[in-house]
Parts: sequence; structure tokens; C-alpha cells
Amino acid sequence: MSPSEPAKKLTRKDFTSDQDIRWCPGCGDYAILATIQRTLPTVGADPAKTVFLSGIGCSSRFPYYMNTYGFHSIHGRAPAFATGLKLTNPELDIWVITGDGDGLSIGGNHLMHVLRRNVDLQIILFNNRIYGLTKGQYSPTSLVGLRSPSTPLGSVDMPVTPALLALGAGARFVARSVDTLAKHLGPTFVEARGYRGTSFIEVLQNCPVFHDGAWNHVKDRAHAGQTMLMLEHGKPMLFGDKDGPQQGLRLKPNTLELEVVTLGEGGITEADVLVHDETNRPMAFLLAGLEPPNFPIALGVLLREQAAAYDASVVAQVESAKQSGLTDMDALLRTGHTWTVE
Repeated sequence: MSPSEPAKKLTRKDFTSDQDIRWCPGCGDYAILATIQRTLPTVGADPAKTVFLSGIGCSSRFPYYMNTYGFHSIHGRAPAFATGLKLTNPELDIWVITGDGDGLSIGGNHLMHVLRRNVDLQIILFNNRIYGLTKGQYSPTSLVGLRSPSTPLGSVDMPVTPALLALGAGARFVARSVDTLAKHLGPTFVEARGYRGTSFIEVLQNCPVFHDGAWNHVKDRAHAGQTMLMLEHGKPMLFGDKDGPQQGLRLKPNTLELEVVTLGEGGITEADVLVHDETNRPMAFLLAGLEPPNFPIALGVLLREQAAAYDASVVAQVESAKQSGLTDMDALLRTGHTWTVE
């Protein structure tokens, strides 16, 4: 291409591989894949500099369907592979694809460390509250009482809330969206990609075969206005059906607990409703734990804190070491505290 020739405008087709998609009909993975393929061209992503890494699970087939570089790694270890790749080539745009089983069970330790380190990459965690690939065992996010092949009498485990776990591990960017909300999911991916550090995005996703309807209490269109709180930085936390009363969130007087209030009742006005501040970590913890029927589920960017990216700090440290003058490995090994073994 000559210097004067404009760069080719990429489309979804440029990010779509020739592989047959092998997910069950109706799986939420299709919607997430389509949204990613539509979103990447809009942000100027380069397929030759984009990598999708995954572990094991239904969602982990994702790299096969992207016309980018990809790596289908081992169970739960995708964050470790991604960290090594980013340190080797910091110019790469890396996406880690994982599920609630792969990422929070066998991969929980690796997920924790990539989050606290703040490696510059994006993690999409597909949360369907079940192990789909292995035919319906309960997962770390399954609710108490879930009957499955591995819990025929009902699960007695308390579930993990992915966004809360990410915040507790020190994540600086935490967001949440829904597989079928393309107009919300796409912009959420854009925000995540624009962050310099580890972006953690939990996507509420449906498994129509082994746990159909796990998120119906959130996604039911008839009541979505009451069950979804769309967060926007600097905007009041309001929700409610179009034809119903507007509701909002505020702190209970003299407490650190959230409560739902209805505008117009008891003198409540919009001024009484909390304004979303995506830099407020304590509030992000409160929002991450909300779920119907008592509260709406918080969607969007829960937290965005600026911090040094791990890979940039490592590269800077390596460059500093190069300037130290110790370029001879033997001299380096004999410098400082040494001892002789006889």
C-alpha cells in the first residue's frame, strides 16, 4: 500500500473465520461472538495484532471463530498464557475468553493474579451459572439449591459473584453486561479495550440446554426496566419501566447500605438519588452485589481506576536494567552477594 493510499476500512467479515461454529442452537455465545466481531472494526483493531486466548469450556472455542491470532490453552490457565504473551509482545491486543467454571474454579488463582497485576488485556467471563461443556454440573456461580448431575439433591455451595471477586482481587476496571443486549454489550467492550490495564467484563449468558433461563429474572423484557440498572458515570442511578414510577438508589440514612426509593414518594426527588462515580471503589462493591428481586442488577462500568499497567512497568524495568552497564552475564552472576561452595 502506498503512503497516499488510505487504509482499508475493516468490517465484521474481516474478523470472522471460516470455521463452522459449534455451539448449541440458542446459546448466548453466538450473541457475544457477533458483538465482538462487529465491535473490533469500529475501534480500529488490527486482526494481525489481535489475539484471543481461552481455557477449556464452551466459550473457549471462541478463538477458532475469530479471524485473528488465537490460542486454545489449558483449563483455567489462559490468564497465565496471556500475561506471558503480553510481556513478550506488548503491542498485541489480547482478549482472554473464559467461563464461570474455567475462570473461577480451576482458574481462580490465575484470574486473581492477572487482576491484581493489572496486565494490559481484556478478560470476558461468560457467566451461565453452569458447566455446559461437561453436561450440566453445578459451577462456582450456581445458586444454592440447584439440582444438577453433580448435585442431585441441590447445591449447598454459596455462589461466587464474579464482579465482587474481581474487585476483591484488586481489579481496576470491572464491568458487567448481558449477552443479548448488543447495544449495551458493544459499547462496554469498547470501554474495556480503551482501558490501559486489566479489563474484567462479566457477561450474563444463557445456556439453553443445561441451565435455560438462569437469568430470566434479569432479562425478562416485561420487567427489564425494574431489574436492570444501566450505570453511566456522572448520571443518577435511576431505573424503572417507562410507564411506571421512576426509582433510584440511595444510601440508607446513617448506614453504608443501599436502598431503593421511588421518586415522588415521601418527598423523594432525583436529588436524593446517588450519582454514579466509576472511580468510587467502595460503591462498586455495593453495586456488584445487587440482584433482583430486591434490587436491580448493575450493568455497565462498575469501577474504573487509573493505575500503572504491569507489562509497561516490566518493560521499563528491563530497559532500566539494560542501562546499568551489566551486559556480561558472568559478571552479573558474580556481582553482589556471592559465596563459594567447596
